[in-house]
Amino acid sequence: MSTVIQHRGIRIVTLSGNETIVEHCKEGDIVLVQDNTGWWTHFVGPNGETEGYDTAFESYDKALWTAKAAAEFSAE
Repeated sequence: MSTVIQHRGIRIVTLSGNETIVEHCKEGDIVLVQDNTGWWTHFVGPNGETEGYDTAFESYDKALWTAKAAAEFSAE
């Protein structure tokens, strides 16, 4: 089940299992998704497109802190 954290007015959505960005996210959201390489951080654009970093983070905590830092920057 996905979880949502609000940080500086930005939704940080953590997806689990087979959940998809299209189903659970909207423009402006930051999305955390785990795969076998680690935790990926994605940013959802106006048409549902996503951008993210080139490598996965080794832990959920590192991905979350990065997402919170991005939310801080976006809120300015």
